[in-house]
Amino acid sequence: MLRRSGGLKSHFIGFFLTGFLMSLPVSASGASLGEQLVKDQCSTCHKFEGMSESRFNLKGPDLMWGGSKFKRPWLVDWLTGKEPNIYEKGYRWDIERKAQPHVVLSVDGANAVADYFEKQLMDSRVKKDAIDLSHFTELHAAFGRQIFIEHSCTGCHQIMDDGKKLGGPQSTTFFNSGKRLNKDWILRFNSMPPDFVPHSGEFVADVSELGLHYVTGFLATEGDDSFKFYKPWESEHFKNADSKRGRTIYKEYCMQCHGAKGEGDGPAASGLEPRPAIHAKMALDQFPLDYLYNVVYFGGKAVGKSPYMPYWGLTIGEQGVADVIAFMQEQFKGDASALEGSPAITQKSSGNCPEKRTTKKVSFKYNNKKNPLKPTTDNLKAGETLYQKSAKPMACKLCHGKKGDGKGPGGAGINPAPRNFTCTSTMKDISDGQMFGIIKEGSPGTAMPTFKNIKDVEIWQLIHYIRKFSQ
Repeated sequence: MLRRSGGLKSHFIGFFLTGFLMSLPVSASGASLGEQLVKDQCSTCHKFEGMSESRFNLKGPDLMWGGSKFKRPWLVDWLTGKEPNIYEKGYRWDIERKAQPHVVLSVDGANAVADYFEKQLMDSRVKKDAIDLSHFTELHAAFGRQIFIEHSCTGCHQIMDDGKKLGGPQSTTFFNSGKRLNKDWILRFNSMPPDFVPHSGEFVADVSELGLHYVTGFLATEGDDSFKFYKPWESEHFKNADSKRGRTIYKEYCMQCHGAKGEGDGPAASGLEPRPAIHAKMALDQFPLDYLYNVVYFGGKAVGKSPYMPYWGLTIGEQGVADVIAFMQEQFKGDASALEGSPAITQKSSGNCPEKRTTKKVSFKYNNKKNPLKPTTDNLKAGETLYQKSAKPMACKLCHGKKGDGKGPGGAGINPAPRNFTCTSTMKDISDGQMFGIIKEGSPGTAMPTFKNIKDVEIWQLIHYIRKFSQ
C-alpha cells in the first residue's frame, strides 16, 4: 500500500523534519534499509506503485520507474544533498512558486535507496540499449538542441546557452541532464511523455525518428563531461579512403553543381544564388577533415552555409563521404602559399576595396550591441588564436586570409568573395553588432558559415582582432 501524508501542509512540514530523522537501525541490510527508507520517507511525497497520475494529484514526481530513469551517481549525490534542485519553481508550481528543499540522507542511506531503485523500480517499457549513442557526434547534439528549441521545449524547460539560462523555469531543468538521466529512459519518455505524466502539460512533438534520436542524444549527453563524442573523420572509413572511388562519386553526385573539373559550372549552377563553390580554386587539402565531413555528410545548411548543398551522408554512406573527401583534397589544392609564413596584421588596404556588397544584414536583435571588451593585449591575442588557428568549424584565415585581405586558400572559389578586413572604407561602416551577428549566425547569401559553438566573449575578442586589420 502507498503511504501518503494527510495534506499539503503536513507534507511541507515533513520535508523539513525528515532531514533530521535518518538515524535508522544500522543492523538493517542494504536492501532492507533502502526499502525502509523508501516506504517510511520517500513515499510521503512520491508514488512507487500503481499507474502514473497527473502532476496536480501528486506532491512529488512518480518514481515507479526511478531505477530506469536515474543514473546511480547522480541519484546518490542528489540524495546526499550535493546536487541543486531540478525544479526551480517547485514540482507543484500551481500551489507554490518556490522550490522546496529535499530530504538529505547519509551516504549509506543514499546507496541503499539507489540499490532499491535498481532492483525494484525498473520499467518494462524502457528497453535496455534501445538507443545507440556510440556514433553520436557533437553536430548530432547540436541538431538535437535545435529541435529542442524549435519545438518549444524551452517554453517550460531550461538549458544552458553560452553560460546563460535559456527557457522557462516552470518544469525540470536540463542543465546537466546527461549526468542525471539514462538514455533509454529519455528515449521512451520522449516517444510519448503523457505515458508518464498524463494531463500535466506535457507536450507531444511532431519529429521524425531521426529527430527523436538527435534530441534524445542531446539530453543524454548535455552536461556529461565523461561522454566521448564520435569523430567519424578518425574512423576506419577515412583510414581506408580511396580517392579513385571518390572521383566516381564526385562525378555522379557533385559534378551537377560544382562542374566536371570543380569550376562551379555544373548544369544546376546557373539557377543557384549563392553559386556553388569553385573547388578548383580552393585549397581543400588545407581544410579540417571534421569541417569537410560535416559539409558533405550533413549538407550546407548544417554548418550555416548554402541550403542548396544537399546532405549526402544518407545517400553515399560514411565510406562514400570519406572517399569523395579524399578525392577532393588530392585534386583541389588551390594556392597553398596563402597559408605560408607567420600571421601578420597589414596596415594597408589590399584586395577588393572598397567592397560593394548586396548581402542581407543580420537580425535586428544585434543592431545595438557594442563590444563590451577592451582591446587589451590578452583579448587581441585570444582573437588572433581564434582567427588563425582554433575557431570552429574552421579557422577564419582559411577564407579571409592570414592577413585579413580576403585571399585565403579556401576563399578563392567563393562567390561573393570573403570579406576584405583590410578595407577601411568598408569596415568603418560595419557595426560591432553586425559583425557579432554574422559570426554567430552566418551571412545569408554568402558562404559565411555559423560559428555557434564560439562563446560570446570569444566573438568579441575576435572582433577586436579583425578590426586591427583596417586600423
